[in-house]
Amino acid sequence: MRRFPIARTAFIALFLTVAALSSFAQQPKVKFTKAFAKANKGKYHIEVNEVKELLIIMQAITDYGLGNDDMFDQEGDYYKEVLTHFKPFKNELIILKMDSLLKESPLNYIFFTGNSKTYNFDGDTLIPDQFYLFPAQEVAKVKIDVNPITTYKKEIEEFAKKSNFRKFYKDHQPFYEQLYKDYEQKVNLQKQWRWLEKNFEAKNDSYVIYTSKLINGLNYTTGYNQDGFKLIEMILPAVSVTPGKSEKELESLNTRVMFTEIDHNYVDIPTKKNKNEVEAAFKDRDKWVNKNAYGTAYYPTGEKVFNEYMTFGVFILYAQQNWKKDPKLVDEIEKEVNATMIARGFIKMNEFTEELKVLYAKNKGKKIDLLYPDLISWCAQQ
Repeated sequence: MRRFPIARTAFIALFLTVAALSSFAQQPKVKFTKAFAKANKGKYHIEVNEVKELLIIMQAITDYGLGNDDMFDQEGDYYKEVLTHFKPFKNELIILKMDSLLKESPLNYIFFTGNSKTYNFDGDTLIPDQFYLFPAQEVAKVKIDVNPITTYKKEIEEFAKKSNFRKFYKDHQPFYEQLYKDYEQKVNLQKQWRWLEKNFEAKNDSYVIYTSKLINGLNYTTGYNQDGFKLIEMILPAVSVTPGKSEKELESLNTRVMFTEIDHNYVDIPTKKNKNEVEAAFKDRDKWVNKNAYGTAYYPTGEKVFNEYMTFGVFILYAQQNWKKDPKLVDEIEKEVNATMIARGFIKMNEFTEELKVLYAKNKGKKIDLLYPDLISWCAQQ
């Protein structure tokens, strides 16, 4: 999962998984056909989705969005172009409504963008998608029973038409294409996918990455399993290019952003199988989490806390193997990951990482799933 933003703050990391298979609502989330599954099996896709980009832009020009550089990337020419083109429309009623919803809860950002695939443009009209019905119904135990895009469909259409959004989106296709190329060249999804499926029992059939140059801190992942076809979606920022960092350092940074989304789809499954033991081991939550650190409230259960430790711990295991010819870089990655986690409030990250590394080294060739009982037992003894 990914970091959760608040207005004008220092870097804060909080990771969210959108519940795609929860049972609270009877409304179906997706309807993948056999043809869809066949066409996408074994493949991944990177996209700046048109409706999603519209909704991100609309929220970025709210007062809440303008004051929140953790949620929205406010650097670079694209952001300046967005402001020049769309800020004159920031007092439209739908923008003011989105502003009030975001101030009420930033999770509304996900309820809008997470359901963006439920509609596609046909001229100036939004028409329902045939595959995605209502995917984002629950985030961090907050549940909705009506798709907000359906609620505000008319207003969103009117904003897109009045602001000439579709021309803006069309004119920026070369820019979006470069974002896709950056992902292909600088973040090897297939390498991560292969490593995770070699090291975990879980298997997934397809990945979709939705990206935008406007996305900054609030990244999230969700998955669907229909008739045995498993598709994973990730909503991620564009590949970062930080001055002063080497290509290898940039690769490790961008890989971590993606990897710690992907691996929730592998880490969380054995946790659920050992849920009772995990909850017992983490019953004294204060040993593991600084409850005063912003964002830790979104990890209210032992299961969620353990998954967050595991998500980043497994990335360190991946880094050890992927960059094993550069031990200095691996050491820097581990120190940075541990420090970031501790700053986020996961106060025993150093100790957790060390124990995970020891167990992984002792059990070479075994799936990481099989390490869970010993790791959970160690957690219970802390």
